[in-house]
Amino acid sequence: MLVGYARASTKKQPIDRQIDELQAFGVDGRNIYKENESGAKRDREKLGLMLNELQPGDVVVFVELSRLSRSLIDLISIVEIIDKKGASFKSLKENLFDTTTTEGKLIFGIFAILAEFERNTISDRTKSGLAAARAKGRIGGRPNKRNEKAHLVDMLYNGGMGPMAIFRELDGCISVSTIKRIIRDLREREPQAQVDS
Repeated sequence: MLVGYARASTKKQPIDRQIDELQAFGVDGRNIYKENESGAKRDREKLGLMLNELQPGDVVVFVELSRLSRSLIDLISIVEIIDKKGASFKSLKENLFDTTTTEGKLIFGIFAILAEFERNTISDRTKSGLAAARAKGRIGGRPNKRNEKAHLVDMLYNGGMGPMAIFRELDGCISVSTIKRIIRDLREREPQAQVDS
């Protein structure tokens, strides 16, 4: 069975075009999961519902990869769940991302390897950031919720990452201007430090 997934980041963004394209491809309107949520948010209600209800042999169809996920690691995680359910996936825009074909499975395998590499790189950066923080007398560990964003930005900045790199690392969940402001606030006692762009 064809199962559609359509997503817009906000309620103001139209989702009708995606639904029209999915139905034109052959997806029954009753089998389209629709939601208005940021792609950076991992716990999306309709996405979770769709993944839970998938049956072996189903094909998840979406208009383009950015509708399913905004980050490579998250995309790989979602598709791994689809694969474990015995289902496949197909992007209407990016023809190579179609695990109903042998070529699509090969391409996805390459991306899975790249995602694993990215996971390891993030882990290494995090460890370096924690080591740098400890060297400055800061103690690592789980921050409280109120200071969590500032703690993450500080840790990554100390690990040698600039604001744009931090923005990408955190999947865009904090704006670049907020990241720069956090860095400036944290560096107020260190006036010699410069905020990179």
